[in-house]
Amino acid sequence: MEAAEDPIRASRLKKVEDLKGSGINPYRIAIRPKDLAADIRQKFDSFSKEELEAKRTSGTPETYSVAGRVMLSRSFGKSAFMTIRDRSGRIQLFCQQSKLPAETYELVKHIDLGDIVYAEGSIFKTKTGELSIDCTNFVLMTKNVRPLPEKFHGLQDVESRYRQRYLDLICNDDVKKTFWVRSQIIQGIRDFFLKRDYLEVETPMLHPLVGGATARPFKTFHNTLKMNLFLRIAPELYLKRLVVGGFDRVFEINRCFRNEGISIKHNPEFTMLEFYEAYATYHDLMDLTENLFDFLADKVLGKKTLTYQGQEVSLAKPYRRLTVFESLKEYLNINPEDETALTSLLKKAGVKLKGKESVPELQWMCFEQEVEGKLIQPTYITDHPIEISPLARRSEKNPKIAERFELYIAGREIANGFNELNDPEDQKQRFLDQVRRKAAGDEEAADYDEDYIHALEYGLPPTAGEGIGIDRLTMLLSDSPSIRDVILFPQLRSHQLNPTAGESKPE
Repeated sequence: MEAAEDPIRASRLKKVEDLKGSGINPYRIAIRPKDLAADIRQKFDSFSKEELEAKRTSGTPETYSVAGRVMLSRSFGKSAFMTIRDRSGRIQLFCQQSKLPAETYELVKHIDLGDIVYAEGSIFKTKTGELSIDCTNFVLMTKNVRPLPEKFHGLQDVESRYRQRYLDLICNDDVKKTFWVRSQIIQGIRDFFLKRDYLEVETPMLHPLVGGATARPFKTFHNTLKMNLFLRIAPELYLKRLVVGGFDRVFEINRCFRNEGISIKHNPEFTMLEFYEAYATYHDLMDLTENLFDFLADKVLGKKTLTYQGQEVSLAKPYRRLTVFESLKEYLNINPEDETALTSLLKKAGVKLKGKESVPELQWMCFEQEVEGKLIQPTYITDHPIEISPLARRSEKNPKIAERFELYIAGREIANGFNELNDPEDQKQRFLDQVRRKAAGDEEAADYDEDYIHALEYGLPPTAGEGIGIDRLTMLLSDSPSIRDVILFPQLRSHQLNPTAGESKPE
């Protein structure tokens, strides 16, 4: 690729030198445009060619100015057409030798695809009906020295798209739309919770202990404090401390980090919404989540139904609710209490077992392996095994299960919530169980958080909390198959552009 670019790049670098030699700065200070392409289109698209011409010739024509990247250019000797793209969309420029100074038109003839230009002039439509700006002023603001991918196929290589996201955004309008959707989702979430008297907060990214979720952490060292710190895997324990302190409704849109594998569903760095409400139950949060998704569907899509990877999904409430036990019976047609049947199913699926798994743990493994991917329409799975829910409140009806739910849409977990455990002694014993698991080699087990136990001893009101994965939600609403498609700069392996990235060095 680099070798193929060299002649074009060399030619453009020569243009840069020639421009500088003639007193033209090819990297000049900004000229702020007054208008956006989309606004001009909205204002004038409905006018006919004749109506626009009449407006231009009656008195002093109104002038508009735009700035953007040249995406298409055609020269016809004494005139040239260019299509530029700004943040709102595209519009055509028409440059005539007769209407521009000689040195300016000479510059127009040497404009390359990818250059960033400023133009101003009146609005008209061409013979083919294309809305255009008849330029009376034209300025090169930034010279592009690398060729853009060719017009018809664009930037197709997936690896290049993720590594050079800036180029992906230049070439692929759909990619820009995906990140517009992401921004709308986050803004919508803020609006939704602020209107419900929630307080947005920020909690630490660096934690002295591992906790808040079951995952392997990233570890670092603080030189001044001379202590190990961990990038947070979840903000949960800090947010619940705030509820203890009297903030009854809190939410945080936060970055979390988990030192795990990379896949179409997982990135080591991801974005999470977590929220907690005192005096609410997990049933209340399921209702709240349905209202949130209903609101976001209207805001982002303008409708309640969507197509995700060819499958139609309805976000219209209410959502189906099944217990883990019920889901195994319905989707696998087995007795969820039959340990032999559970073990046989997992072995047949190629899952390696340690032989120490409890029946509830086997049930959950069967769910993840065989049921999760079948939950296309929004479905709440409730009443999880207590063994996999170290921070959730036990059910008063059945102490073997937690008062917990997970929301699945299009075969993926989107949300996880539960009634919070506020019994300090019960929480202490669960922390100790996590410590025993860690000592036995479980790298995802949590640490014993003594200060959090102290906080619970001051009294955590009955509280329900939930986490929602922003990246997976964006995947759903933008019909994106991979989490890398909805993260601007996903984590990738080291590359030759930066061959030492990520390599450890001897101290």
